[in-house]
Amino acid sequence: MSYYALQQYWWVIISLLGGILVFLLFVQGGQTLIYTLGKTEKERSLIINVLGRKWEFTFTTLVTFGGAFFASFPLFYATSFGGAYWLWMLILFCFILQAVAYEYRSKPNNIFGHRTYEIFLLINGTLGTFLLGVAVATFFSGANFVVDDLKHASWANSYHGLELILNVKNIALGFSVFFLSRVLALLYFISSLDHPQILLRIKRQLWLNSLPFLLFFLIFCTLLLTGKGCSYSSANNQMRMESCKYFYNFIDMPLVLIIFVVGVIWVLAGIILTLMGKGKKSIWLSGTGTVLTVFSLFLIAGLNHTCFYPSSYSLQSSLNIENSSSSKYTLTAMSWVSVLLPFVFAYIFYAWKAMNKSKITESELDSEPHVY
Repeated sequence: MSYYALQQYWWVIISLLGGILVFLLFVQGGQTLIYTLGKTEKERSLIINVLGRKWEFTFTTLVTFGGAFFASFPLFYATSFGGAYWLWMLILFCFILQAVAYEYRSKPNNIFGHRTYEIFLLINGTLGTFLLGVAVATFFSGANFVVDDLKHASWANSYHGLELILNVKNIALGFSVFFLSRVLALLYFISSLDHPQILLRIKRQLWLNSLPFLLFFLIFCTLLLTGKGCSYSSANNQMRMESCKYFYNFIDMPLVLIIFVVGVIWVLAGIILTLMGKGKKSIWLSGTGTVLTVFSLFLIAGLNHTCFYPSSYSLQSSLNIENSSSSKYTLTAMSWVSVLLPFVFAYIFYAWKAMNKSKITESELDSEPHVY
């Protein structure tokens, strides 16, 4: 494979991991519904345990996503993680709280009580999803950084990522991810819980969370497709701003447009079928739709000579897959390893199915040797 083909290949891999990660954020979304759906201590334990079976999938995928970025596009890693470190530290802090909560909530002699760890889960679910949405939105909105000729990156303000939370496009995607994670969690509960009272509360919550999700996603898509994007020339690596760049990326890559449209339709179909009482397994339809939608958005962010990390401070410092990737030798070696990815995905699917053989009930918790 040519060097450019390898760079494209790894952007596609990262895009796929990004799509899977956003789907798995339903665990975080479910954590924000602990007190909304669970009215008694027993009901809250049931909800936490049905999520506890899956939380490590999300955590592992997040680490894999970050690791793949580090290995394939290290200059982005150095620029964003080194510059916008307050944003990334907040995200990391949220996920540490989650790991602590699942580990210690039901430990013997827990002196802090269940509520302390449930608040940890609430913080992780609320802030974690929103901030991840903000971080991903910077692939389109850009950030304040500069990269010199020696590839030294530095941040151009003293807020180090906190200013990104005030950008309208970032906020719109942040809230889209937050409400989408709650919607997916509700669909997951329907397929995994056997508790009539909780299932009755889910349908109302599905309405209350689907509408703001659609609103914020529509706002984000409108801003994205009508706004400017940063393009570059492979010949001289010169960057320039281009009107409706992401809209034209869809036009130039019709297959990506089809993936995006199919993804959005599947997400909506899963929600509508469930609201009509016909979608007991809609998590798979909406979940697959989520993966496809996010996958296609990542593709238009980095392919077709697009800068996936525009600099709003120094346009010529903007990062693209050609000026920020690892060497050809590294990408080639990683590509051989990536042949194993289908086996990893197959194992994850097998483990998921094994854990979801039957719906979880309150009585099952009493007989479980390990509860969260």
